[in-house]
Amino acid sequence: MGFIMANAFTAVVKQSGDWWIGWIQEIPGVNCQEATKEELLETLRITLAEILELNRDMARKQAGSDFEEYPIAI
Repeated sequence: MGFIMANAFTAVVKQSGDWWIGWIQEIPGVNCQEATKEELLETLRITLAEILELNRDMARKQAGSDFEEYPIAI
């Protein structure tokens, strides 16, 4: 059984010299650097989606078989 939940995350961005750098504050390790703010926001979206999918896969592999999934909202 799989659940799909829409989530909102917060991008913290700033310009540093010629580059835009940013982080997703709720997920450690999701950070990117791009030449424009628009490119940065898109790269952050892609990177966030990839890390969430990787984390889902890892959790399911660690659980093995016969597990259940439940949505949890805060």
